[in-house]
Amino acid sequence: MCLSIPSRVVSIDKEKCTAIVDTLGVKREVGIDFIADEVKEGDFVLIHIGYAMNIIDEEYAKESIALYQEIIEKMEEEERHRIIEESDSCPGGEGGA
Repeated sequence: MCLSIPSRVVSIDKEKCTAIVDTLGVKREVGIDFIADEVKEGDFVLIHIGYAMNIIDEEYAKESIALYQEIIEKMEEEERHRIIEESDSCPGGEGGA
């Protein structure tokens, strides 16, 4: 299943065209090739197959995160991290970042 959980941009490496994002407490590197000129630290982005695909409104991101938090509060920590990491492994993708 593909989940596109809003992720906050923590830092940007313009030379590598990547960013470190925080997805519900899990930090990971993602490609920003598709939005490199626009993205800045603090932005919320949606990720698909290891790439930030678009920047989303902060209010919408926070509402979505609150809904995801309600769901994952019932999950075990290990399962939560697995689901977040697997969200990059959607059909047609090559896996995580």
